[in-house]
Amino acid sequence: MNKRAIALHYSGGSDAPTVAAKGYNQLAEHIIEQVKQQGGLIHQDDELSTYLDKLEAGDAIPEQLYRVIAELIAFSWLLNGKTPPGWEGLEGIDETV
Repeated sequence: MNKRAIALHYSGGSDAPTVAAKGYNQLAEHIIEQVKQQGGLIHQDDELSTYLDKLEAGDAIPEQLYRVIAELIAFSWLLNGKTPPGWEGLEGIDETV
């Protein structure tokens, strides 16, 4: 199977996350490297990437994926010391992973 990468972008507003970039093989490696350099979360999920692969760059993610993508974004933000808007969080959470 060819390597693929789909990068999502979320502005933090009320709009749905969008597909920022997608690519295969060498371009996928480049996308992954750029996301790592920017401190983004790399999440490997064959089923999710198969579904997202049907979208084009600039497309909003479908409503069926809102919850799973929101959870991934919230997790990524938490790992980077941020919290999603409106999230109360847990007092004294250990952020060391």
